Amino acid sequence: MNFVDQIQPEWTLFLDRDGVINVRPLNDYVRRLSDFTFLEGVEEALSILSGYFRHIFVVTNQQGVGKGLMSRQSLDEIHNFMINRIEQAGGLITRIYVCTELEHIAGNCRKPAPQMAFLAQKDYPDIDFSCSVMIGDTLSDMQFGRNAGMHTVYVNQSDADVEADIHVGSLIEFAQLIQGSKQFINQTV
Repeated sequence: MNFVDQIQPEWTLFLDRDGVINVRPLNDYVRRLSDFTFLEGVEEALSILSGYFRHIFVVTNQQGVGKGLMSRQSLDEIHNFMINRIEQAGGLITRIYVCTELEHIAGNCRKPAPQMAFLAQKDYPDIDFSCSVMIGDTLSDMQFGRNAGMHTVYVNQSDADVEADIHVGSLIEFAQLIQGSKQFINQTV
């Protein structure tokens, strides 16, 4: 039995943004709203996943702000658009945590450091990391999840070498995996 069978309504979901929710630009940043494109099936996936998790957080490194390549206002505009579209599709994002610090700054909050997870737990004390899932598309996302004691799901169709509890090709694939597991459990009860 993998952890998917254990997911209950009090569990928490953490999501990376670029490469999980939206198309990750090659060697660049989503700098403005016109650069933001949802990955296929994400809005449906978040509608499904909102029925299985108490909280859904986005945790995202956005050092483009720290580098001066984009403004915090542009980032907020992107996130407001993203949240509105997800809500229109029946999904929910509880909150977005962003680290805009540069990676070379000592003690920064960037993943794989677990600071954004700890900040979420401070804001939402009901979070239990042993009943939490981190979904990401990079090694640092998986390390972030493990550093906080979460279950990990790696979204990437081409790199099977990254250590994670589950590998899927997309967020909708993970949502359908949970749906299938819960339907099976309900049929056997």
